[in-house]
Amino acid sequence: MRIFILGVDGYLGWPLARYLGARGHEVAGCDLFLRRKWVEEMGSQSATPIRTMEERLVAFKENFGRELIFKEGDLRDYDFILQFFKFFQPEAIVHLGEVPSAPYSMIDVHHCVFTQTNNIASTLNILYAMKEVCPQAHLVKLGTMGEYGTPNIDIPEGFFTIEYRGRTDTLPFPRQAGSWYHQTKVHDSHNIMFACKIWGLRSTDIMQGVVFGTRINEMGDGDDDRLLTRFDFDQCFGTVLNRYCAQAVIGHPLSPYGAGQQKRGFLPLRDSIQCLTIAINNPPQEGEYRVFNQFEEVYSVTQLAQKVKKVGDEIGLNVDISNLENPRIEKEEHYYNPDHRHLLDLGYKPTHDVEQELRTILEDLLKYRSRIEEKKEALIPDVRWDGTRRKSRFLTEVRR
Repeated sequence: MRIFILGVDGYLGWPLARYLGARGHEVAGCDLFLRRKWVEEMGSQSATPIRTMEERLVAFKENFGRELIFKEGDLRDYDFILQFFKFFQPEAIVHLGEVPSAPYSMIDVHHCVFTQTNNIASTLNILYAMKEVCPQAHLVKLGTMGEYGTPNIDIPEGFFTIEYRGRTDTLPFPRQAGSWYHQTKVHDSHNIMFACKIWGLRSTDIMQGVVFGTRINEMGDGDDDRLLTRFDFDQCFGTVLNRYCAQAVIGHPLSPYGAGQQKRGFLPLRDSIQCLTIAINNPPQEGEYRVFNQFEEVYSVTQLAQKVKKVGDEIGLNVDISNLENPRIEKEEHYYNPDHRHLLDLGYKPTHDVEQELRTILEDLLKYRSRIEEKKEALIPDVRWDGTRRKSRFLTEVRR
């Protein structure tokens, strides 16, 4: 299959390209390398040293026996997307090319407007290019479970049936975004659903939980460091479990925000790639817009901190936990029960052993401890939902 990955240089995009290339697919991708610049802007760097795209492309061909077709370009440039689609004629398009950070979107008006413009405009450009060049292609769009918020009822996969004043209809489940970033994902979902309706496009909208991990257990994983994917730990681009693991490795206390009872769906990087591939291999019907909730298990951020502490202590890291003042405006204790049957029905087999996954992450990160230590200031958040910029303080004394 000819598969196009937008955002191929990223945390998910690069391992997905490797995973698909190892399975004989023809893969092309584009990127503007903004993730590298954003992380640098936050005073941080990837814990894993990532190579230039030129080096990555050479390693890809050496390991998988085929080329990854790559072009640098801006998804806000419609002509760039249009011409690349005409050249490659994709059968599946995986859209990972957006600003993926709630805190980044909340820094100030400039970051908010950039996030909104970049994310919404890029998705609209892709939809129009699909309509013109490859209307039969399948768009796999990365959304987020954060679109739903934390309602006091169960969360279905995209749609629910409701009875109101004696009439019944199946409608999109209400979205309750928690940041300007999450609002862009909500707008994307509405725009994609509308494009499927009026143009007969087909799309799978992936409501993904929080991803963590360093590996996908694919060819070259851990052996050829040119194939490493990035691993961010800063306040804007480091997901909560990845930040915890980076903290544990350098002896920094793990830092759940506020009361620490915020619940989310989580899945390892290797499972995210497995799920995206399942979605690609099982396209919807013409004109169909479908939603997959993509996660393995639901945990509170405190439960996850305790798991990292347990595994870290077992390998001699002596891990502490100390809650931080919450920089976000969010419910810190809430009901959370989302469905996630569609991918399981299509053959998704979860990893399940979270602690083993954490052990792998910690052991991998120990090799790069100095890179985390160099940028440890990036672990303490100062981006606040109230519009100020000040470092959060620990709410409990840190015992050594």
